[in-house]
Amino acid sequence: MLGWFRSLFRRRRRTEASPIREADAYARSYGERSGEIVSVVRQEPKPIPRRTGDMTGELLRRAFEVKLDSRGKATT
Repeated sequence: MLGWFRSLFRRRRRTEASPIREADAYARSYGERSGEIVSVVRQEPKPIPRRTGDMTGELLRRAFEVKLDSRGKATT
């Protein structure tokens, strides 16, 4: 029983792999090449929606001040 348990943790010798050709290594790494022709189509990015007129600079400043005031004073 103890011999079986030790065999689980025993290091085994690695068998040396036989060398492979470059074409085989490429096929193993990247797969087989297909005869399909692929074309890349560039897509234009979607425009970013802009807010229209309801948020002025003054309203933005006031909203920022309210947010700062709600955070409270920092104690140092």
